Amino acid sequence: MSTIILPASTLRIIAAAPHRLLFFVGATNVLLAMIWWAWWLVAARLGIGVAQSPVPAGWMHAIVMQYHVLPAFIFGFLLTVFPRWMSLPPLRRQHYVPVGIGLFGGQLLTLAGLAGVGDSLTLFKIGALLTSAGWLIGTTLLVRLTWQDRGQTWHAVSCAFALAFGLLGLSLYSFYLFSADARVMFVAIKLGAFAVLLPIYFTVCHRMIPFFTSGVVPGYRVVRPLWTLAALWAGTLVHLWFELRHGYAWLWLVDAPLMVMSAWLLWLWWPRGRATPALLRVLYGGFAWLPVAFGSYVAQSVWFAATSEFVLGRAPAHALFIGFFGSLLVAMVTRVTQGHSGRPLVLGGVAAFAFVLVQLVAITRVIAELAPDSLGMQAIAAIGWLVAFAPWVVRSSWIYLTPRADGANG
Repeated sequence: MSTIILPASTLRIIAAAPHRLLFFVGATNVLLAMIWWAWWLVAARLGIGVAQSPVPAGWMHAIVMQYHVLPAFIFGFLLTVFPRWMSLPPLRRQHYVPVGIGLFGGQLLTLAGLAGVGDSLTLFKIGALLTSAGWLIGTTLLVRLTWQDRGQTWHAVSCAFALAFGLLGLSLYSFYLFSADARVMFVAIKLGAFAVLLPIYFTVCHRMIPFFTSGVVPGYRVVRPLWTLAALWAGTLVHLWFELRHGYAWLWLVDAPLMVMSAWLLWLWWPRGRATPALLRVLYGGFAWLPVAFGSYVAQSVWFAATSEFVLGRAPAHALFIGFFGSLLVAMVTRVTQGHSGRPLVLGGVAAFAFVLVQLVAITRVIAELAPDSLGMQAIAAIGWLVAFAPWVVRSSWIYLTPRADGANG
């Protein structure tokens, strides 16, 4: 809502490029969403009454993070790089501004409903429709570019395919709001994790980590085995199928190979024996959480198969969500923000602080599943997220609201 009172000159600046607008939306959302969740966890731990949502708070936390917060950054990145990947003209303002309006408006209405403002369920429904509209426009734009490219850029095809799954997940979430069928909501949440976010994150890492490394490490050879992209898709879809069927005893069959493959890629890409700047190291540090997350799923699955006991709870999921997604959010968005604002390609103290603290938050949230006071540890992790991201969001938002440092357009 704060964008409504911004002067016209600032609005023109923020809408000058897809990443400016969508990253600003995402940066705002990443705090607003976690302020609500941290308050809910603290209130639940202390026994303080909070506004009751017609949808369980844990489910809404998953929906907000998977379909509102992270997708804003994803669309900002993809709407910027798709034309570059395919040597096509950049998208114009009238193309991507509706995407930002839909995603931001949907998030604000959803959070207003969670805060108990007005009729929560009605706000959720309108918010879901707005988000779906923004997602549909953005996906259509990216699919059109992929079609113009005749599907020659496999990374673009992979991302577009995942975004189509996102539309399916949003449709199921919207259907749940009208039907209250918990099975539909379960599918929507699992789709968001394993058919949308994980494939997109992996695809972007597959293309960009070797590319960024080659730009700063002399003599570095870019290696991107395309079969690993196909293997990731196959593996995550099988994982998704097992999750939807509650086949936890069998997840290790697919997650073990994915763990090995992601660890091998980390070793393959790492510029061993060469000095690497901090802005590059954090990309590798974030990617390192992927084999850790798969390894956690393997341990959980093997134990369940042997004993029928479901140990570790949601620790593997949060190694993926906070460790992998959260760390790379800081690393990748900082890299793009610095480069596309005409600033030096350095990590900087604010982003370094955010990245280091996110590592602690991820570890805390994983340990929370095993701690006696699990809810208290979860609340600490949520507060830690806010402390980590608040300075980063302030600095990033200032960049998005001001002209490029080098005086160039965009």
